[in-house]
Amino acid sequence: MAFDPAYATIFPRTTTVEAGRMRIGELDAQELTREFGSPLYVFDETELRAGMREYRQAFESRHADTEVTYASKAYLSRFMAAVCREEGIGLDIVSGGELAVALAAGFPVEHCHFHGNNKGEEELREALAAGVGRIIVDNVHELELLDRVARAMGKVQPIILRLSPGVDAHTHAKTTTGTLDTKFGLPISTGHAAQAVADAQRMTGVDLVGLHCHLGSPLFDIEPYDEANAVMLSFAAEMVRANGLRLREYSPGGGFASQYVRERPAPDINVYAEAIISSFKRRCEENGLPLPHLFVEPGRSLVARACVALYTVGARKQIEGLRTWVSVDGGMADNIRPAIYDAKYEAVVVNRADDDPVETVTIAGKYCESGDILVKDARLPATSPGDVIAMPAAGAYAITMSSNYNMALRPAIVVVNDGKARLIRRRETYEDLLRTDVWAE
Repeated sequence: MAFDPAYATIFPRTTTVEAGRMRIGELDAQELTREFGSPLYVFDETELRAGMREYRQAFESRHADTEVTYASKAYLSRFMAAVCREEGIGLDIVSGGELAVALAAGFPVEHCHFHGNNKGEEELREALAAGVGRIIVDNVHELELLDRVARAMGKVQPIILRLSPGVDAHTHAKTTTGTLDTKFGLPISTGHAAQAVADAQRMTGVDLVGLHCHLGSPLFDIEPYDEANAVMLSFAAEMVRANGLRLREYSPGGGFASQYVRERPAPDINVYAEAIISSFKRRCEENGLPLPHLFVEPGRSLVARACVALYTVGARKQIEGLRTWVSVDGGMADNIRPAIYDAKYEAVVVNRADDDPVETVTIAGKYCESGDILVKDARLPATSPGDVIAMPAAGAYAITMSSNYNMALRPAIVVVNDGKARLIRRRETYEDLLRTDVWAE
């Protein structure tokens, strides 16, 4: 049986199978684990850059004054920030640590948007000192704190208010962010958003340039974007009349879906772009608003497909009539998404990629939790210790949410491109684990 073509939109587009062996970026996947160790995360640079260019084309061709800003919490490193810089993609950051990575990579900080629902005073000082382009203000406390800090530093910081439009995007409860009952944003329906606009207009340390919302992630349905645009731009028009707001910038957020499993494809980038831009223009016209600068914030949809996680098979446990367990050398310490979100993934045995599936197994991790399961009911060829299993769409929220649970060593990360592989994060060592432990007997 040939490599399932249904995988073509889940694995990086350079993925091929030759003589039954999977290759990514022209390199044998199993050989990569032999060179760099296992588990291993493999980014395909060709896929990564292609996705960024497709996003820019999709949105800029429909509204030239659009900026694609990568939601870097999905995955950030100096390599990733450098690729964004080279491809003309902005950065959405949410902490002082992410700002530090962006600065270390030479990213143009004026194209950084600083998000977060509880930024600390020191983080705000760091952002102001660095010259962050926009601070996305999440609440009244932050607005007042930022104004005070900016005035003390002799600065006027451009800000965008994050609002809660009260729109349910019908995604996972733990990744829903646009409803009234969420920690994020200033609610419109309660009057908090209107008061924040009025307050910001009077402050001298901030310059209110726009409004922002985010509905959640991943959004497979496109209708909620129009619902949010309707609420947000109607509110904007009201603030123009009531408070003299100049709406120079606007964002409906991100949350665009990625395909993780064969049976649930995600909408094409152009589908999102057409829906969002057409709605944005129509709602601006309905409310008598000139078209502002638009920015969108893709995260997982820029990086998920570009990365494949590789694990090596170890123990097997077969319970007749119930289940076969296949354990691998990674798990919830490097990818906690299945445990906390019930996230679904595909799995392929890279050194038997053409073999027919003959068994249904549950792929379990090595950590001391019964919930440490990566894939339930995977259909695979018969596996043996030493086989390598690939889990595609691993670029988002796996590495960044990884931990040292059980004193695990975080895995290495490599980038492949045109038959060459380069290490961008070495595997942790026991010395790394002890470096911050300052106890001495």
